[in-house]
Amino acid sequence: MSAHLVAGIAAECALMARNLRGERPVPGAEMLEEMVEDFLRARARAADAREPVPPDVLRRRSAVLAQAASALTARAALSIGIGGRRRVPGLPAQQLWYAAPSAASLWLRRLRGNMTLRSVVCQNALRTALGLGAARLVAGSLDLSHGFWVLLAVLTLGRTTAGATWTAVRPAAVGTLAGALAAGALVLWAGGATDVYAALLAPTMVLAFTVGPLAGLAWAQGLFTLVVSTAFAQLAPITWRIGEARAVDVLTGCGIGLVCGVLAWPAGAAGEVRRGMSGMLRRAAPLVPATVAAALPPVAPPRAGAAESPEAGGGAGPDTLHRLRLAEAAYAQFRSEPGGGHRDGGPDWPAAINCGVHILVGAHWLPRNAAREAPDEVVGPAVAAWAREAADATAAALVGAARFPPGGVRAAPVRLPAELERSVPARALPLLTDVEHWLESLAAELTALGGDGPAREHGDPSPSAARGGGGGPPADGAVGDHGAQPPAGTRSSTPPAKTS
Repeated sequence: MSAHLVAGIAAECALMARNLRGERPVPGAEMLEEMVEDFLRARARAADAREPVPPDVLRRRSAVLAQAASALTARAALSIGIGGRRRVPGLPAQQLWYAAPSAASLWLRRLRGNMTLRSVVCQNALRTALGLGAARLVAGSLDLSHGFWVLLAVLTLGRTTAGATWTAVRPAAVGTLAGALAAGALVLWAGGATDVYAALLAPTMVLAFTVGPLAGLAWAQGLFTLVVSTAFAQLAPITWRIGEARAVDVLTGCGIGLVCGVLAWPAGAAGEVRRGMSGMLRRAAPLVPATVAAALPPVAPPRAGAAESPEAGGGAGPDTLHRLRLAEAAYAQFRSEPGGGHRDGGPDWPAAINCGVHILVGAHWLPRNAAREAPDEVVGPAVAAWAREAADATAAALVGAARFPPGGVRAAPVRLPAELERSVPARALPLLTDVEHWLESLAAELTALGGDGPAREHGDPSPSAARGGGGGPPADGAVGDHGAQPPAGTRSSTPPAKTS
């Protein structure tokens, strides 16, 4: 049973790889969805059999089902992204919320989502606006010749950190000064002979726009100074001071860019990535108990609203997704900055992103699978208490990990105690195993997240810790509805776990 579904997942992944390489058509997730339905029915029939299913087999089936949920999500996202599909029947609508809205609605949602100072996109926009406003004010107040070069210097040399801006400004200033000297010498030699400038313009432009970007900022600025000098010399009579004017304008723009870099978020995303990850983990924590409550089989006496989605009350899911987007953007900028992601020690940010993704994937899929299997049996209050305690402890570990304490949080794996496992009805046991697998995956990722110093222990996340229960190594990374994985080369002490 598991082997058949694993083969289907592998075939679907191979097909997705061919689609990404340009092979068409791009089908939907219907085939794999049917295989998952068959798997759930076969799992229910196996539970009704006379011989009980061994616990390790149940856990293996839960892991395979989690892999299938990730593959289904990836296939649906691919069908929307490059196949142009607008409807994904059968899959959780909340997870693929971006399929139905128009492009204008999605742009508006992105704009609203970044209208916060906690967004690095907003920070960069404000920094750039501040620099351009200051450049326009200075150029107009000092009546600089060709003052638009001041604005152009701010745009091209501004970086997301003060240190990176200074690193860009130094070679740019040297190159501009060298180009100004070369332009002055050219004007003194050629004088008013416009034919000379016309002959030099094309090869100078070729050098500036090909060699310049490859050789570095110094060459790019120097050659571009020659380009504008030869171009302006054909429009009106010029003197050697054209190079001087450009050097003054560029150096003024460099100074304004440096001042703006120092005043507005000089450290770039180094602090924002920590705040973003912390906020995402804190906001995701309430989803864990809500998801477990929605995925838990009926409790005797039956509890109201058992099949309701955890996102139906409180709106924690959309807010968690929003905070995940902000954290991903901050991390992407952090990795693009000098030294980003290459510091020894400290939290493992990809593990934090994976943890947030897997919480959302579990919040979408666990209640859905529980509603499809819908066992008639009920579980006892002791089992329900274990599930609530395990979920609450995992949520507490998330909140604790959001502080990034020294060494991080060592969250113990979650296992259903053997004595409670024997009391669970056969049809309800697979659902509890799915919950157990999900919580174990989150615990593994929290342990991999780490912190800022020596390790410390976190409180027991399950009543089974006393008997030494623990999960095996989690499977390699899942694809959530965010559609992108952390960049290659990032450090992660433990592979991220897949969730269902």
